[in-house]
Amino acid sequence: MLLIDLLTPARTSVGQNTTSKKRLLESLAITLADGQGETVERAIFDSLFAREKLGSTGLGHGVAIPHGRTPGLANAIGAFMRLSEGVDFGAIDGASVDLVFALAVPEHFSHQHLVLLSQLAEMFGDAAFCQRLREAPDATAAYALLADWQLTHAAA
Repeated sequence: MLLIDLLTPARTSVGQNTTSKKRLLESLAITLADGQGETVERAIFDSLFAREKLGSTGLGHGVAIPHGRTPGLANAIGAFMRLSEGVDFGAIDGASVDLVFALAVPEHFSHQHLVLLSQLAEMFGDAAFCQRLREAPDATAAYALLADWQLTHAAA
């Protein structure tokens, strides 16, 4: 399973505004629920929020990968947001977060969840790639960068 299989252009956004980590998680839950209704939105938010209580998913260098196992979810789903201004995410380096890739997976996704997180860590560990995401003029360009990175690295 590739990360790009979980992402769509509609769940890729650039220039998002948010005032706090909690508001960002709420927005991500709505995006990840993808029109499946308030019950799914709430379940996703609860899983993301519960995971953050265990420790920040802020990787440092302005990147966060909020994720959680969500009861009742049939398939893994992802969303990417580039924030217009960084938000305090409690990252280990204290840097504000402006690049966010959120992941919601079914409860039974144990191994797959770890594989996806590993792919995200590799992707966002590439400083030059993160800079290109920050410079992308719009969501379409950001999605193309994410897809290209994934397909290039999957082939390697």
